[in-house]
This record gives sequence, C-alpha cells and structure tokens, in this order.
Amino acid sequence: MYKGLIIKTYGSYHFGSLWDLTDQYMGQLIRLFNTPTNAVDLPLGGRNSVTIAQLEGIGSVVIKHYTRGGIIRHIVKRSYVKWGKTRSQLEYEALQKVGSLGVNVPEPIAYAYQGSLFYRAWLVTREIVQQKTLAELSRIDEGQARIAMKEVLIQVATLIRNNIHHADLHPGNVLVESAGRVFILDFDKCSLSRGNRNKLRDKYLRRWRRAVTKHRLPGMLSEMMSAGLRSD
Repeated sequence: MYKGLIIKTYGSYHFGSLWDLTDQYMGQLIRLFNTPTNAVDLPLGGRNSVTIAQLEGIGSVVIKHYTRGGIIRHIVKRSYVKWGKTRSQLEYEALQKVGSLGVNVPEPIAYAYQGSLFYRAWLVTREIVQQKTLAELSRIDEGQARIAMKEVLIQVATLIRNNIHHADLHPGNVLVESAGRVFILDFDKCSLSRGNRNKLRDKYLRRWRRAVTKHRLPGMLSEMMSAGLRSD
C-alpha cells in the first residue's frame, strides 16, 4: 500500500486517496462515475473517456474512466479482471512516485473501483487549465515548442535515471501551460525498467520518433529529443 494512502468504502465502491474523502465527496464522485462521459479525441489518435467537474474545496478535476481499446472493446468495454492492484490504483501510485522525483504530472486526487473479480475503475486528477498539448503547440508556435522541449528533456531524463518506463510517451501526452510549464500525462501501464538505461532511453526515442513521423509533426521535436537524451 502506498504510504499515507487512506482507503475507504462507500456502498460498493472502493476509494484510495491521500485526501480524507468525506461521504459527500465520494457520493458526488460516484454520481459522476455513472454519468455520460465526454469522449475526447486525442491529439495523436484514439479516444479517451473523461469527465471534467468541480469539487468543492478541491477545484476542477478530470475523472478518467478506464475503457478497453482494440477489438475486445466491442465485447467488454469497461470491465477488467482483478489480479492484485487495479489499473486506477497503479496509475495513481505512479503519479505520486514520479511527482516525488520532480516530474511535473497532474496532481492525483483519488482512485476508485467497483467490483471484486471483475471491476470498473476511475482516476481523479486536478485539471490543468489553459494548456495545449506539445503536438498542438508545435504546429502553431514552433519557437514556444522549442522552449517547452527543453523542459520535456529534463523530465524524461529524470524518468530514465530512475528506471521508469512511460509506456506511451509522445507529444500528445505532454501538456504545456500558458505560462510555459510542462506536464507529462498518462502513466497507465508505466513500469519499472530493470534493464540497461541506454536501452530504456532508446525505447523512449523510438516511441517519440514514431509519433512525430506518423502525425507529421515538426522534425525538431525528434531532433531535440534525440540530441538531448543522447548527451545526458
């Protein structure tokens, strides 16, 4: 269990948070879990199911609804088999971990799941407002994107030094605030790498380049990533 985590049950729902969530908060979240979601088109392809809401005393939050992709989504869209920790708890703890290392990530508020052997899951994070993805920024203001890339390199180098593999790092999973602060998103399925750090670096580079090439983003995104990580 993550140090300091408060585990609570409300009806058939299980919550984990560093916040001491009241029954009022948990009831409000459960209602949001069961309302229609906003299917967001992701900048580099795919869709994500999220709800954006205001929680009194906390502010604007993003609720991520874990849904399946691929062919299996037509059979089972939102249920997972529970072996150990749920996906929402694993991502919550990953955000806590990488945040403690100095990597900018959305602040995790809570994770939740419903079910035992088969479960549905949700992750609640604080919303990052007035932002663009790095992919979007690179298409409209390459100069600002170059500045943001310098911070991205620091963040990714920190992940590599700590042997953390973000499974899907690309310019669509990087947010840049209007003030220029950079955040890395989507630590679902991230893992601890036990191999050589150079191999981990190369995994990051391959995934990043593939996204830049596939979606025809400015080549400087790959050039800066390659030059920065190889000189680290």
